[in-house]
Amino acid sequence: MPEAKGAGAGEKPAKTATYDIVIVGAGFAGMYMLHKMRGMGLSAHVYEAGSGVGGTWFWNRYPGARVDVESQEYSYSFSPELEEDWHWSERYAAQPELLKYANHVADRFDLRRDISFNTRITAASYDDHTGLWRIITDHGETITARFCVMATGCLSAAKTPDIPGAGSFTGLTLSTATWPTEGVDLSGKRVGIIGTGSSGIQTITTIAPDVGELYVFQRTPNFSVPAHNHPLDPAVREDWLANRETYRQQQRTSGVGILAVSPREGSALEVSPEEREREFEARWAKGGFCLGAAFQDVGTDRAANDLLVDFVANKIRGIVKDPDTAEKLIPATYPYGAKRVVVDTGYFEVYNQDNVHLIDLNETPIETITPTGIRTREGDYELDVLIYAIGFDAMTGALDRIDIRGRDGQRLSEKWNAGPVTYLGLMVAGFPNMFLVTGPGSPSVLSNMLMSIEQHVEWISDCLRDLGERQVTTIEATPEAEAEWVAHVNEVAAGTLYLQANSWYLGANVPGKPRVFMPYVGGAGTYREKCDAVAANDYEGFRLSRSETR
Repeated sequence: MPEAKGAGAGEKPAKTATYDIVIVGAGFAGMYMLHKMRGMGLSAHVYEAGSGVGGTWFWNRYPGARVDVESQEYSYSFSPELEEDWHWSERYAAQPELLKYANHVADRFDLRRDISFNTRITAASYDDHTGLWRIITDHGETITARFCVMATGCLSAAKTPDIPGAGSFTGLTLSTATWPTEGVDLSGKRVGIIGTGSSGIQTITTIAPDVGELYVFQRTPNFSVPAHNHPLDPAVREDWLANRETYRQQQRTSGVGILAVSPREGSALEVSPEEREREFEARWAKGGFCLGAAFQDVGTDRAANDLLVDFVANKIRGIVKDPDTAEKLIPATYPYGAKRVVVDTGYFEVYNQDNVHLIDLNETPIETITPTGIRTREGDYELDVLIYAIGFDAMTGALDRIDIRGRDGQRLSEKWNAGPVTYLGLMVAGFPNMFLVTGPGSPSVLSNMLMSIEQHVEWISDCLRDLGERQVTTIEATPEAEAEWVAHVNEVAAGTLYLQANSWYLGANVPGKPRVFMPYVGGAGTYREKCDAVAANDYEGFRLSRSETR
């Protein structure tokens, strides 16, 4: 394998450098990938656009940013020592603590010396003759590597506003995706926020008590459930450490990698109304994603799902005092869970504050952003601050922003013109030796991302070890295996209610983006078994070869 040349601790690499493997992104995926490559004796280097590690939790600094998976479950499992010396403070960790955790991991494993920060990858092309990837940075550096791992994240390419007049507002404009590191004092301000997805809801809940007036411009109401967040009970930590191996194995083999979901067998339609209500109530009281797993058919049968929708609607009506506002906050056009459910810390309660005003954009659409605020069909709203909480170009956006070219110069963006196609969400036919971490076609955003990241990184690492032992230099997904996997992903999704919502899972939040359901719904445990079987069967669906040029 080639020798590494270039960067020392925290330094930028030389104008040219060669590594066994280049990793794009220093979030949880990129950090673990680097750690694994080092352990195998391979030269590896990470390129990160930000100034620090953490990925999602480096960039998302908006008020109230918080994980929606319980802290001890949303953490690395590969190191018992790491788990033992880290103490989570809350049931659902907030962004500052998650970023502190990421930095702790980087320090503990001395990762920064092989990471180039403030460096964006602009292009990556495969050389058919040499069998190497040629990677270009925004500083004009050229790097060559046998393997390239895209650890760019599923929710890292922020959308830009496509609203008439965007950019004309003369007050302070903010985005939840690029919130200032130093924070912003919104006390007493007239604030407008567009968007009520997860980042919007978390921001609204946090800033509502402090701002002067808060105008929430809601495009589509969201299902949101209480987190019931609280300081983490020491007994929970003790139990976790005492039973970590059992819990971790249960996570790895479960449907979504989250033990707290506690899926229940049976149909919502086959139990008595009293039993069904008791089950829903118990899960609402527990908090988090477990409500959606109350019965087996909630995600596949619209009649069963409607029962849960009615339950949540009544909860909202019971919390929000103004009946008209409550009805506007209740989703009525799509099933529960077909869009990402939000886990909140008192969201619906904020609408009982006199300074919070809900504007339903279905009733009164935005006509334009003005220099002084927002004009809807109903009238003008004068603002001091405008916040965009409009989400991400999910799953594919970060890759689309890199000029990636495979065999014969084929662009990835052109291959994905009708929607992303992959084999197992791990590789793309025609792009040898390029791996994706939690790419389209894998469980990714429909699972505990930390569990799915570890599974992908470990599969890729084992694969590279196997290739090295067999002196194989090239691995590539076959078009036939890719087509079969894409068909399977679509078939499984068609058996659920996910397709009955215009969600970012389908790319529906990005104008012009093909409507293709991107994550794999078949379950994280099932998916893991499939990946393991593929490797055990001599990497079925992949073409392995030896290059004469090394």
